[in-house]
Amino acid sequence: MSARRRANGNSESVDNYLKAILSLGGPEHRRVTSTALADHLGVAPASITNMLQKLAAAPTPFVEYERHRGVQLSAAGKRRALEVLRHHRLIETFLYEILDYPIEEVHEEAERLEHFISERFEERIAAKLGHPRIDPHGHSIPTMEGEMTEQNSILLTDVQQEGTFVIESISDRDIPTLRQFETSGIKPGAKLRVRRKTSIEGYSVSIGRSATAFDLSHEAAGDIRLFPCAK
Repeated sequence: MSARRRANGNSESVDNYLKAILSLGGPEHRRVTSTALADHLGVAPASITNMLQKLAAAPTPFVEYERHRGVQLSAAGKRRALEVLRHHRLIETFLYEILDYPIEEVHEEAERLEHFISERFEERIAAKLGHPRIDPHGHSIPTMEGEMTEQNSILLTDVQQEGTFVIESISDRDIPTLRQFETSGIKPGAKLRVRRKTSIEGYSVSIGRSATAFDLSHEAAGDIRLFPCAK
């Protein structure tokens, strides 16, 4: 456990709040509403308010919170959120590349471990993996300094016409969808051809050089980020 974590009296619950605010606030670190945070974490609004007030009133505040204006991370909160996110994504990569975990299992395992690894263990994992920049889902891994590469991709659901794209990342939020992606060859770095939007508000796509098309629901398409294939 890092000295920074002990000094702040941090907990798994606090880490999860900070990660959620980081994710919902996006690259611009927008203010996040209590309602959005409650929906994301599956926590009652009253509990959200109570926790945010505690985080804002701590000797080293992790958040800046104003009732009815939402919450955003303080400098200390952002550092901790990025630290935990780095732990999570390094652990996912280690489980997938070194321990041969199935892609659909690495997220939940990393969720359990991310709060507790020491900085030394974190450094050893990163060195063993060759200091990777992305995790198995294609998400950027923050550096030790808390910097993260901005990913300027678009969602598949934003694509309105046929074309060929490179998959940048896939969401890790839903295990059945991850299994579908694994079976279909949908993974970071793969080429995805959009053939057409289907009548059920989904997409007909193919992967790589395959001529075989298959349908993706609109929901599954929302879990895929991509960018146009270079000509």
